[in-house]
Amino acid sequence: MSFLQVQGLGKRYGDAVALEDVDLSVTAGSRTAIVGRSGSGKTTLLRIVAGFETADTGRIVLDGRPLVDGGGMVPAHRRGIGYVPQDGALFPHLSIADNIGFGLDRNGADRRTRIAELLEAVELAPQMLERRPHELSGGQQQRVALARALARKPALMLLDEPFSALDTGLRDSLRRTVARVLCEAGIATILVTHDQSEALSFADQVAVMREGRLTQVGPPQELYRRPRDRETATFLGDAIILPAEVENGWARCSLGRLAVAAGPQRGAAEIMLRPEQLRLVVDDRDAPPNAAGGGPEGWGRVIDVEFGGSVCKVAVTLGNAPGQPGPLLLRHSSLDLPRIGSRVRIQVQGEAHLFDAPLR
Repeated sequence: MSFLQVQGLGKRYGDAVALEDVDLSVTAGSRTAIVGRSGSGKTTLLRIVAGFETADTGRIVLDGRPLVDGGGMVPAHRRGIGYVPQDGALFPHLSIADNIGFGLDRNGADRRTRIAELLEAVELAPQMLERRPHELSGGQQQRVALARALARKPALMLLDEPFSALDTGLRDSLRRTVARVLCEAGIATILVTHDQSEALSFADQVAVMREGRLTQVGPPQELYRRPRDRETATFLGDAIILPAEVENGWARCSLGRLAVAAGPQRGAAEIMLRPEQLRLVVDDRDAPPNAAGGGPEGWGRVIDVEFGGSVCKVAVTLGNAPGQPGPLLLRHSSLDLPRIGSRVRIQVQGEAHLFDAPLR
């Protein structure tokens, strides 16, 4: 049963549509990531759930309790929802202890104990309690913001791009800390982000938002491997999209005859492969001709190599393969990188994905 249920949510700003008929279910204790490009409506959705914005249409129910229903709306401070914005929004004139304990009873007997527990949970040292926010790094400030949001034991936590201003290493570390803390507390969480890898690694459920609508919702592996359309595929990661002729579970394309993970669709279509499914084998012998007399399927030539540390990018052209839109950009270990000009065979692992909509 859903812990949070969003049904038919709509929001307009004048003639501009921010949200249109949005449905979303979140189970208790789970982590959901809403991902989309800037202006897609994801922050508007989060702010309506928090109670900072009003919806024009739709319902929101949290743990069986209606928060938005027709003309009725529960105020933000009575929803039992924690909220961490992008910049942390700490009170600059208060100490870290007072920031964390802002929502707690100032005369409560366990106030100091609770603040110390929260500080430990977000992996900050006790000596930081008397400091002010400007004396902390960006990552430390975000940990304090999380501790403050957790102080009142919210039923639901909302995170509005809280890691976007941090450098890559710190962002990854803090994301793991936040995920652990929320998991241990058993708090359902919604993260809004434009970072695809962040969404895929953080969440149990990913929702892709485009132009105010949720276009696909599901487990991260499902969305990454079986996106509904080309735009979702390329947004969630590098994708190799090829024209193909499909028949009886097989696709004929410039890489040869590939198995497709789909039903019995026939005719012209587009298939998708992720770069990690393709493996390059250097073979400088003459490539064998194919039966049709055109460019040989599954063979290519390296035209560019981009060093990237442990994983590099290799651009391969398939020559005169019919319908090939351009060079393929593949991933390769930095060990044994092929030389520019090398002839390579391209081996495909696993099935190709066939988009839901037929090619027009």
